[in-house]
Amino acid sequence: MEYMVVIERGEDGYGAYVPDLPGCVAVADTKDEVLTLIQEAIVLHLELMQEDGLPIPTPHSVSEYVAVAL
Repeated sequence: MEYMVVIERGEDGYGAYVPDLPGCVAVADTKDEVLTLIQEAIVLHLELMQEDGLPIPTPHSVSEYVAVAL
């Protein structure tokens, strides 16, 4: 399965979250590190959902860039 991950750059590093998995987040100093951590977080999140007998959400979020002129 592939889940869309949103990565945001902040003043002190990077944050990432998965819109289809509320509460699944990661923070790190670098983009590469946050990608590694969010992948690990997704696996753990899904494993915990399975252990709790919860349904695994089907990925459905998509991302697009929209050009605007100012």
